[in-house]
Amino acid sequence: MDEMDLVISIFAITTAIFGVTYAIFEKDVKRMLAFHTISQLGFVLATPSAAGIYALSHGLVKSSLFLMSGSLPTRNLKELQHQKISNQLWLGLTVASLSIAGMPFLAGFVTKTLTLKGLASWQLIVMNIAAVGTAISFAKFIFLPHSSEQKNNQDKGFWLAVIFLLVGLIASNLIYPSAYTVANITKSLVTIAIGWTVYLLVIKKTVIYLPRGLEKINNLIGVMSLTVIGLFWLVLPSG
Repeated sequence: MDEMDLVISIFAITTAIFGVTYAIFEKDVKRMLAFHTISQLGFVLATPSAAGIYALSHGLVKSSLFLMSGSLPTRNLKELQHQKISNQLWLGLTVASLSIAGMPFLAGFVTKTLTLKGLASWQLIVMNIAAVGTAISFAKFIFLPHSSEQKNNQDKGFWLAVIFLLVGLIASNLIYPSAYTVANITKSLVTIAIGWTVYLLVIKKTVIYLPRGLEKINNLIGVMSLTVIGLFWLVLPSG
């Protein structure tokens, strides 16, 4: 089983870094969310003991972000930097983005702490880099211009769904109160601060396109195969 552990670990960190690298430089909102989902599969595979709660947290975040992204005036993130959105929409995007970046008192903080806690030192270095990449990626939403003058065109059903998902992110952070140590909180805040600084000083001001051909490396079949391998690994008896 040790050999299987090593194989899964290598695929996990490779998937995490590959996905978040594309997410950082992607200019299309939905493609960025999709690439980051690939990255998060790496986190799910990295620590099987925390995979369930991590997948739940990620599902709540991505469901809310995909829902809200449909209400943005454009899918082009560079164009969004020059178009104000309503305060309500910005607030929803910000709460979800803070959670997935690992902000304390949201589900993402607890699940990232649980995941990173179970990693070996060589894995931890790479996954911490991926965590910084996540903070960079979702700074794109947090630093969008917004205004109370922008009309909120979404109906009540839309906001009920968004509020339900965001409340889930807040409530889920209570599952592991032991995560709230000074060291864990400090590490999370430093990771987010580094990510935001890189975004504001570098990523926001540059236009870099990664070669689309490399996307074939992490095609759907490959990702699904790794997921199935991980699931079988979880349910097989340890004896």
